[in-house]
Amino acid sequence: MHNIVRTFKELAPDLQSLAGGKGDMLARMYQAGYPVPEGFVILPTAFEEEKLSSEAWNEVQAYLKNIRKNHNGAQFAIRSSALSEDSAAASFAGEFETVLNTNTDDEILRAIYTVFKSRESERVKAYSSNQGMEQAHQIAVVVQLMVQPDISGVLFTADPITGSYTSMIGNYVHGLGEQLVSGEANAYDFKLTRPKGKYEGPDEFKKYASILYKYASRLEKDFDGPQDIEWAVAKGKLYLLQARPITTLTAGNLDTYEMNYSLMGDELWINTNVAEAIPDVYPPFSWSIARQLDEAMNFIPGYYVFSGNICGRPYMNISRRVSVIASVTGKDAKSALKLLGDLYGQLPEGMNMPIRPFSRFGMLKMMLPMIIRIGKEARKATKNLSEFLKDTPAWCINMREQINNAKTKEELLSLWKNELQPYFFQALNAGSTAAIKLMNITSLDKKLTKLVGTEDANTLLSNLRGDSGLASLGPVIGISKVIKGEMSREEYLMKYGHRGAHEYELSIPDPLEDTDWLEKQIEESNKSNMDVEGLLKKQHIQYEAVRMRFEERFPNKAKWIEKQLEKAAIGAQLREEGRSEFVRVFRLIRAFALKAGELTGIGDDVFFFYIDEIEALLSGKLSKAINISARRENYEKYKAMPTFPSMIRGRFNPSEWAMDPNRRLDYYDASMPVVGVSDSETLKGYAGAAGKIEGMVRVLANPEEGAKLQPGEILVAATTNIGWTPLFPKAAAIITDIGAPLSHAAIVARELGIPAVVGCGNATTRLKTGDRVIVDGGQGMVYIKTGMATNMD
Repeated sequence: MHNIVRTFKELAPDLQSLAGGKGDMLARMYQAGYPVPEGFVILPTAFEEEKLSSEAWNEVQAYLKNIRKNHNGAQFAIRSSALSEDSAAASFAGEFETVLNTNTDDEILRAIYTVFKSRESERVKAYSSNQGMEQAHQIAVVVQLMVQPDISGVLFTADPITGSYTSMIGNYVHGLGEQLVSGEANAYDFKLTRPKGKYEGPDEFKKYASILYKYASRLEKDFDGPQDIEWAVAKGKLYLLQARPITTLTAGNLDTYEMNYSLMGDELWINTNVAEAIPDVYPPFSWSIARQLDEAMNFIPGYYVFSGNICGRPYMNISRRVSVIASVTGKDAKSALKLLGDLYGQLPEGMNMPIRPFSRFGMLKMMLPMIIRIGKEARKATKNLSEFLKDTPAWCINMREQINNAKTKEELLSLWKNELQPYFFQALNAGSTAAIKLMNITSLDKKLTKLVGTEDANTLLSNLRGDSGLASLGPVIGISKVIKGEMSREEYLMKYGHRGAHEYELSIPDPLEDTDWLEKQIEESNKSNMDVEGLLKKQHIQYEAVRMRFEERFPNKAKWIEKQLEKAAIGAQLREEGRSEFVRVFRLIRAFALKAGELTGIGDDVFFFYIDEIEALLSGKLSKAINISARRENYEKYKAMPTFPSMIRGRFNPSEWAMDPNRRLDYYDASMPVVGVSDSETLKGYAGAAGKIEGMVRVLANPEEGAKLQPGEILVAATTNIGWTPLFPKAAAIITDIGAPLSHAAIVARELGIPAVVGCGNATTRLKTGDRVIVDGGQGMVYIKTGMATNMD
């Protein structure tokens, strides 16, 4: 029999999963150089029909002899290490037996059986049932040299209740740590404040505080998350006896797709921009691709743009980005947040930004290699941007054909690893480079607002399409061209068929696959008498009038404004085209997934696998069972939930929130009492597109309901993206819950001359279809005249 007993030093990565949570962690810590008392792990395979095999017992005795050689009078702790124990999902703290202070071989053997048989105890079964886990447990047994502690304690590297990372909190007792766990002795509390580990607590422990802080910070980094650490001081030396994830601060369970990143700690999560692009709930496959995006483009550790996952919905932890900017630049949080305000909006009154204190030197050291890599890729992308935009359509046609023609799993995997995935990352760099160009508009908008006010500044920035046009306007202008015979249906689908309301959700077909989509758009456009060209001409006249007024008022700035607007237009056009071509490449991943489903026989279940699992399946190396039913069940549950708040601070329980009659859509703050939505007759948002108009509201949940929108009604939606664009010419104005000054709704509405107020937070809950409102797009205000909602559906 092989692989039955291994020392902490010998335990290889391929055996770590068999060593259980505790055994695995102790071995990894020991091998990484942490001060862990030596020991070994008896793996589950050492037991045959509830008995320790003779071969295993011989190995145990040999290891005990070696330890005793170096430690006269050695005593041993015999501890459980169930395969489910000390995991992120469940700690099982105190549920299995532990036997301390064993001396002789006979005592140790009896203790091994005591620990091994404790897996069948009633308390373990009850705990397992409460956690929704299997009640039968495979168990390894840890045999570890005991230190006789003068002081024993625990340290949480984040607050296990609030999730705050401001300080590490701990306590200790004199003697064995079991007194601390059992409550038999009064504990002494202490605190280590970040970023330098400033100690607050009894003087007797002060001399050990800095080394404990050093080890704890390193453990957090090495094991990617906040840790619950057991430690002891014996004869003047600090030992680490155990470390495990803080089970209350975990993102969820990948196996079952139970995901809630807000539970990881006290952070501020927002979806102001990302939910506009990605309004759908991610299934596991799409989320895993989003995670690859974040891993490729982020240089801030632990910061998520696309893959922060709160019940399948994408959120970004903006507080992490602000914390890093504040730590590295020395700016306060308000200054750092102000830099991001135009992209993500401002915090609601009374909400504070939770700041995680980082070490400036430590953060720069960690970020520098990533910054260098990403900077190098960005320079290359900038140099090749024009070529990429020109070549991508033809490249995608060819790649789609190769994917569809793939005959074997090996051939498909090779296409993914060697061609599609590398081009996908190239497209990401190109799209990111193009998006940066839009930042010029932010500074120009501020300058113009100071000179001429919000409304005129808004109008001056409403002609960014220039002669080249904006890619985001293309689908709606293209439909008009098809109707007039200026563009064929085939040409339209070739150019815009990859764009749509669900373009970032890979499990949903796009217009290129849906043969009826274009016909429905043409029919709806004809029925509503949409005059896109008329809207564009009308807007251009307004733009020219404001431009003339500006030059009359500031004659010495005529050349300046011409140059600035030209620069802004080029930036906007590049950003929109870069995004369009990125989406074109991104949609090929759906073709790859569908082909993988076909070749492996899993069909549409492919979207409930993660990308690494698909790669393993195609290569024949997938060794684990995939819990499709649980993942599907959670995904469907997430889809049935109402729209979440656009800002979430702290630990968010969506089920509790949904039942709260005072719940808000604009924000949720676990640190503040719930303040009900005001019954004010006004809604405040961001000035999206100038213009003032009165009209009747039409609230739509998604663009598929677009036929309900009547010409001249005011469109109200949680968010809009390019899939909503064909509806814009019908609308008298646009109001959204989610959005910021540079959001899709703002830019497109501005170009079409349609008043828009974006980022109102709670428009879809305050307004009902049939309400009459005045929309003042230039000031970002909506005035509710009367609650006249009727059944207009």
